[in-house]
Amino acid sequence: MTTATDIDRKSLTEYLLRLGDTSLILGHRLSEWCGHGPVLEEDIAMSNIALDLIGQARLLYTYAGTVEGEGRDEDDFAFKRDVTDWKNLLLAEQPNGDFAATMVRQFLIDCFNVELYTALSKSTDTELAAIAAKSLKEVTYHRRHSGEWIIRMGDGTDESHRRVQRALDDHWIFVDELFETDALDTAIVSAGIGPDLTALRPAWDSMVDRVLAEATLTRPQTDFPRSGGRTGSHSEYLGFILSDLQFMQRAYPGMEW
Repeated sequence: MTTATDIDRKSLTEYLLRLGDTSLILGHRLSEWCGHGPVLEEDIAMSNIALDLIGQARLLYTYAGTVEGEGRDEDDFAFKRDVTDWKNLLLAEQPNGDFAATMVRQFLIDCFNVELYTALSKSTDTELAAIAAKSLKEVTYHRRHSGEWIIRMGDGTDESHRRVQRALDDHWIFVDELFETDALDTAIVSAGIGPDLTALRPAWDSMVDRVLAEATLTRPQTDFPRSGGRTGSHSEYLGFILSDLQFMQRAYPGMEW
């Protein structure tokens, strides 16, 4: 394993947590559909995608613990942090809503993840590059799956079109956060560990616009974008997610599986 050395351990750990937190929270959200999918096949598909995302989080958390060097592991990161310590994108924690809302949320992140993990697979950090290469195979399928549903619903009945357009309008305020950068991102780019997120936007726009056109959907506009997830400022929904996710560890501290 070769870890990039032109960045301090704390910064790399936080970057890995940003990646892992989004994967875990989105995976948890999808897992809430288990047993409630519109058809059996889709119920199984969403459960499998949730497992992919949780698996990605586990790899990233395990590596974060190694980089940090303070004895924390994947369980510590998942079960023993408070809301403000989480670094996930706000979009990932939004409620499932109806099936259209879930697929819109998933599609917007899937398109981002494909571009992100494509770039990360070329990281100077060989461990992160290996995690990204594995994850890329999964998120490529995720994007195809969610994109097909967006087209099916958008170009379907009047009711399905209305619901998916409404979901798109509601979730668009979280899109700009996908591509926001700060001092940590600048350091990551300088070290050759990760990509400039702003450079991912054109390819994301192209994919999203192609699917929306085929789905006969209108690309929304927003004057009030929301952000803050990567720095620990979250919506009210994350606290409820963590109350479920962390219940056993908080009720029985130190328990082991």
